[in-house]
Amino acid sequence: MLFGALAEKLQSTFQNLKRKGKLNEKDVDAAMREVRMALLEADVNYRVAKDFTASVKERAIGAEVTKSLTPGQQVIKIVHEELVRLMGESQSKIAPPSLPPQAVMLVGLQGSGKTTTAAKLALLLRHSGYNPMLVAADIYRPAAIQQLEILGRETGISVFSMGRTDPLQIARQAMKKASHELNDYLVIDTAGRLHIDAELMSELVRLKEGLNPLEILLVVDAMTGQDAVNVAGAFHRQLGLTGVILTKLDGDTRGGAALSVRAVTGCPIKFSGTGEKINAFEPFHPDRMASRILGMGDVLSLIEKAQQVVDAEKSRILEQKIQSQSLNLEDFLEQLQQVRQMGPLDELMGMIPGMNKAFKGMKNIAIDEKELVKAEAIVKSMTRQERLQPEIVNSSRRRRIAGGSGTTVQDVNRLLKQFGEMKKMLKQFSSFKGRPKKGKGFFPFK
Repeated sequence: MLFGALAEKLQSTFQNLKRKGKLNEKDVDAAMREVRMALLEADVNYRVAKDFTASVKERAIGAEVTKSLTPGQQVIKIVHEELVRLMGESQSKIAPPSLPPQAVMLVGLQGSGKTTTAAKLALLLRHSGYNPMLVAADIYRPAAIQQLEILGRETGISVFSMGRTDPLQIARQAMKKASHELNDYLVIDTAGRLHIDAELMSELVRLKEGLNPLEILLVVDAMTGQDAVNVAGAFHRQLGLTGVILTKLDGDTRGGAALSVRAVTGCPIKFSGTGEKINAFEPFHPDRMASRILGMGDVLSLIEKAQQVVDAEKSRILEQKIQSQSLNLEDFLEQLQQVRQMGPLDELMGMIPGMNKAFKGMKNIAIDEKELVKAEAIVKSMTRQERLQPEIVNSSRRRRIAGGSGTTVQDVNRLLKQFGEMKKMLKQFSSFKGRPKKGKGFFPFK
């Protein structure tokens, strides 16, 4: 879960506040001590954590809380606003190419995911209606050029490379080609090192002076915590960064880098990598991230993810099938594949308000990506007739399906039962005859 440990501790602290009818300064002090400890454990910069809690406390013991009918909720509102302010107030977008083609330099240390991030950013720009080109200017790391070319073929984005030539010469030739091919952006994958050194910075400064890039974006691994903030500060002092991209944000249970980097360096976080897949990359929205940390969900991001993978016409057909109660396992398989394309299930559930809390209270039930793979294998092992008419799947068919999918008969039974429960639930929703009965729904859970 994104910011798992921090989110859990903050939500627990504020749940205790919400139980109180009135708040006094002692209550606020106790809560802020817990918040400060949670932030420090999340590897947030000490000064940032101290200033944050001081600002919240100052507002929380003021008139805006004492006059509130629900002081606990008002404190949460203040914390949300302060978190948003800490991470940058509003979304910081990439600058539009006023005189295309224009360069976007990606810089950073080796191992931060810079090459993959270059391809992810180019793909996101193309989805936004632009025509980007990738430039392989990392001539030192073994296979860096080949990796970018493979990613270019995977995404269908052109890659410019000249082998192990001078990086500035590569970038200038790429600029000429981009002018002829009407590219808007040149996303330049630059060299990295295992640490910051004079040679690395000298090369990057030379690229900056020779290209006059529109953006210089630092790619940092969010899991490195305070080290990421220190790296950002060093790069910013020498290059004048325009923004930061945090990678591996999905694996960072602490989140210190995301909460500290803007306050310490003044550089906005523009994008975040949230998984290994090429489309696991999104603009960074401070307000949405603050909501997710506090357990309020992020419905807007969930909708945006769905819009990227869901076909509007297929959705209309599915709605008709739900209303006519003619849903079958082929529809189930299609929906399953679309859900998997949207990203890790625990991340998606974290975007639904209150869902993390709901699942925390469900003992022995956990969302497991392997169960989705297993469910897909089971449905694919069925004949078309069995998918259209699940009721004909008798015991001998179940044994055959289990053998063909590498699962057990119990797995097949469980999937068919879950599908039946889903149909009942959807039937109740479509007819508006009361609330659906309790069930596991259509997601395969352990």
